[in-house]
Amino acid sequence: METSEPRWLTSEERAAWMTLMGVLMRLPAALDAQLLRDAGLSHFEYGILAGLSETPGRTLRMSALAVLAEGSLARLSQAVGRLEKRGWVRRSPDPTDGRYTLATLTDEGWDKIVASAPGHVENVRTLVFDTLTRAQVRQLQEIGRRILGATDPGGSCPTR
Repeated sequence: METSEPRWLTSEERAAWMTLMGVLMRLPAALDAQLLRDAGLSHFEYGILAGLSETPGRTLRMSALAVLAEGSLARLSQAVGRLEKRGWVRRSPDPTDGRYTLATLTDEGWDKIVASAPGHVENVRTLVFDTLTRAQVRQLQEIGRRILGATDPGGSCPTR
């Protein structure tokens, strides 16, 4: 039985990997901090409200919203429960198939996302896009698309 050597990272690949890991750890925390401070929302909750705000009728099945929000159905259900208590989302049975539950962004939820979006977008611009050239933004999109293709070969990620 032959065992192959691991394909160790080169020093350049290791440096790039460590940088990417730093971004993956620090960027979500920075996005959460701004949203919690300024809007009283986690980044995940913001993503739910924003996702619903961009859908027809501001309504989606919970299962589709979980995919859009990049979270498990259990995590989504807990977050939607919190948003529902604040009057920003309403859950109801799907009238076309009662086995499913719909999440709908309320008018108050719409107002919340409209009020929260400018600060969030400014933070994203400051943390990410202001630090890059136009060419680097295009490269970032291509790099992200390729990594998503490798991690999500079935293409369920809506951002691909």
